[in-house]
Amino acid sequence: MRSPGPVARSAEDVDEAVFDVVETIPPGRVSTYGAIGRLVGVGPRRVARALSGGGGAAVPWHRVVRADGTAAEPVRVRQLELLAGEGVPLRGSRVDLGAVGWPDDGW
Repeated sequence: MRSPGPVARSAEDVDEAVFDVVETIPPGRVSTYGAIGRLVGVGPRRVARALSGGGGAAVPWHRVVRADGTAAEPVRVRQLELLAGEGVPLRGSRVDLGAVGWPDDGW
């Protein structure tokens, strides 16, 4: 007997799963597109697409950065302002993921 393949999820379901995880990132902490993707079961680009689509405006999108700690160019200035307002330590224009990375076991 063959094992069932991966469960097909709609784009809306994936977006909601991304939003649900991002909502759990505590203030002052930051995650990466890849870490969120691993938790949801999608790639980092799919996470970025969900967050950039505008449907998650109520979620703290600014707490998700690239693997190197940098913000995506289109939102860089606003994202760094929001993170600084939460006390997130920056090294130049990079988040110090070693200090505030979430989830803890990913760092």
